Amino acid sequence: MQSETNLEWQPIPGNIMTRWAQDVSPKNTWTKYPRPQMRRQRWLNLNGLWDYAIAPREIENPSFEGKILVPFAVESALSGVKQSLLPDQRLWYRRTFTIPKDWGGNRILLHFGAVDWEATVWVNGHQLGVHRGGYLPFHYEVTPHLLEGENELIVAVWDPSDKGWQQKGKQVLHPKNIWYTAVSGIWQSVWLEPVPMTYLRRIKLTPDIDNECLKVEVSLVGNTEDTIVHTSVIDGGIQITAHSAEAGEKFCIPIPHPHLWSPDDPHLYELEIEIRREGQDVDCVESYFGMRHFSMEPDEQGRQRMCLNHQPLFQFGPLDQGYWPDGLYTPPTEEAMRYDVEFTKQLGFNMLRKHVKVEPARFYYDCDRLGIIVWQDMPNGGKPIGDLHAIWIMWTGKFGRRDDHWYWRAGRGDAESREDYRRELREMIDHLHNFACIGMWVPFNEGWGQFDAVAIADWIKSYDPTRAVDHASGWFDQGGNDFRSLHVYFKALKSEAPTHKRGVILSEFGAYTLKVNGHLWRPEANFGFRKFDNSEDLTDAYLELLETQLKPWIEQGLSGAVYTQTTDVEIEVNGYLTYDREVGKMDFEKVAEAHRKLIEIQ
Repeated sequence: MQSETNLEWQPIPGNIMTRWAQDVSPKNTWTKYPRPQMRRQRWLNLNGLWDYAIAPREIENPSFEGKILVPFAVESALSGVKQSLLPDQRLWYRRTFTIPKDWGGNRILLHFGAVDWEATVWVNGHQLGVHRGGYLPFHYEVTPHLLEGENELIVAVWDPSDKGWQQKGKQVLHPKNIWYTAVSGIWQSVWLEPVPMTYLRRIKLTPDIDNECLKVEVSLVGNTEDTIVHTSVIDGGIQITAHSAEAGEKFCIPIPHPHLWSPDDPHLYELEIEIRREGQDVDCVESYFGMRHFSMEPDEQGRQRMCLNHQPLFQFGPLDQGYWPDGLYTPPTEEAMRYDVEFTKQLGFNMLRKHVKVEPARFYYDCDRLGIIVWQDMPNGGKPIGDLHAIWIMWTGKFGRRDDHWYWRAGRGDAESREDYRRELREMIDHLHNFACIGMWVPFNEGWGQFDAVAIADWIKSYDPTRAVDHASGWFDQGGNDFRSLHVYFKALKSEAPTHKRGVILSEFGAYTLKVNGHLWRPEANFGFRKFDNSEDLTDAYLELLETQLKPWIEQGLSGAVYTQTTDVEIEVNGYLTYDREVGKMDFEKVAEAHRKLIEIQ
């Protein structure tokens, strides 16, 4: 017999689902601690069934019409709603919560992992704030507004999807080709956390392998008078070093003879941070870090090459878009999300490009732990250049266009759009800074919303000099650091050697296509480039592409390559796996061996 809770929620049928969908229920939805880089012991998960309503944007007090499963976007099957949110509407959420009795005497923080796009939040009728941005976490302190017993939480979301200039990745209201179903509302975990009156708000960890130390900055909230920050580094269960500093002081923790992080050996250190006053612990968090160094350095011929720990490393992996047929932006479970990373590793890759999306923090933790370098895209905003222009560029190879004027061509004519992009870019870099796996920032992709790319890349390098920057992935190269970045479809790969100023990366290629009946999002509509009829022919053509076209380019100094793509996505059928992750399209034993041999080329 089904429980009363499950009678209130069922996935909406109509498209394929993943095997993990059967594990989803309102009682076990995304249950792991959402912030692995700064862990506390106590927290309260607010995922599960909420009341919801979709109403005209001007309506302030709608009638709630049913249940939605948080954190799945309203357009997804797993939300139990599967309904589009239009630009003239707002999506409303409501639920109640009770603060545990042993949380008394603390501040209470309300956390949102990500809400797309504009979220207005109330607790017990008090508006906490309005947050804009669909990809990054935010929080509010709710302590002054709490009641004894039951409390009411309401969230109202407006999302213009592709009708606005905001950062939105590949979301559109009318999906086609490489454009996918829009995602609106809460799509990452919502949770509560008690913290002391003086608490650690943020930590910034920067490994320095040359000086054998970890650079640390902490940000505190509350009274910091007579406060000491004490840190302990633990390796294999043994404390190897400790350090104390006054609050507000930047400091370095010695890491003698560091065990370096790499894809072959993803070693991580544990870190405990205690905030102390008069010898007593005020706050305590647990974290971790990897000792590694990303850089651009000249090889023996003086050509710029991408290096890890001062050694040239060819970085090779898939374009990873992070879409799911049942959850859209939200994987059905944490295990499902980890599967994609494990699959990437099993294919012999050492890297993935996270394409125009920011994942939940646990995704990057899995990459840290399993040893996968991440090239992190900034989600696209503004507007794309258009299908006809894109096809013309790919066929002719004419990529030239200045991006420092006529901003309207990229949907950036509004100064607010440009400033919003810069704000969210900075917040993304801050949010992901501590993850060892992040090896590159990619601010723009294929000209979509691209403006002032050189200036923005220069700012990124000054703000975070520890990673490489691909200032214009694919098209409209402006001559900025650190790469000439190429996307090659339709045509054979044509080697382009690095110079003493810039490296070269093949940031997208391939997209060989095989549709697998029974595993298609829309059987009547399939999109791809070079098409094959069976796995054997696809495997042979893929291995030939690597051997005859990619390998010679690596030998000429190519720093990295990204094959399109990890899985099929909606009507795109060019993945290594089908969209439901059920069918592998190639002989993966042969493919993984070929990948490993390419990565070994220096």
